[in-house]
Amino acid sequence: MNANDDLTLAAGPEAEAPLFSRPIALEGASNFRDLGGYQGLDGRRLQWRKLYRSAHLAHLTQNDLDQLRALGVTRSADFRGLGESAHLAYDWPQLNRHALTVEPTVVQRAQSLMDQGQTLTARDTEALMHDTYRSFVDVYGQRFAQFFALLQSSDDPLVFHCTAGKDRTGWAAALLLTALGVDEAQIMDDYLLTNQLFKRPELSHLDMPEDALDALWRVQPSYLMASVDTVRTHYDSLDSYLTQALGVDQAARERLAELYLTE
Repeated sequence: MNANDDLTLAAGPEAEAPLFSRPIALEGASNFRDLGGYQGLDGRRLQWRKLYRSAHLAHLTQNDLDQLRALGVTRSADFRGLGESAHLAYDWPQLNRHALTVEPTVVQRAQSLMDQGQTLTARDTEALMHDTYRSFVDVYGQRFAQFFALLQSSDDPLVFHCTAGKDRTGWAAALLLTALGVDEAQIMDDYLLTNQLFKRPELSHLDMPEDALDALWRVQPSYLMASVDTVRTHYDSLDSYLTQALGVDQAARERLAELYLTE
């Protein structure tokens, strides 16, 4: 399966099953998409209209909020840092926001290097991105453990996001799909969909060459694999990491499957 092939999927094996679109067009947010339809444990699929991932939600319009209400989305998991959340704050009465703070470092480190007179290349930016993804494992495991606790508390439709919905959100999605038994190829396909669906800011306050900005605003397999390789170095496998570091044991997986997989 290629990422390009997964934008519209059938809800089930029936010939007349309705089609669901994975991307959901919103006026005030990009990269908003449904995780339904992926094949997981025992051939069961993720339910549609339960789990969503997105860029930040601060600029949602009334039409967007009406659409989320129609989808039944009542809670959000916000992985943004404190400064990001304050700068692009939202307090939508229909969404119960849960702050799972993971501080960003790439932009700050890039700016620091440029302040020292360094002209950043795409390779420099990629190295910063790899470091960031390693920090998700080395520094912020507790935040992703809290994410799994939130997922198990209810099956009310939930959207999880950061600022662009690509890095912190991408790692959270990879962990969730792994826990639900989705294979690595589908997980990578979902991750790379960001390159089709994320609308990067028209203006950037970073004076970087275009190829370095591309490395910053797009995703590539090596970024996600920086997290995965860090996990495998310390825990041997993602399964062991989920159990040992995040508390997602067999009982938790069964709970997640009960809540989010088809019967």
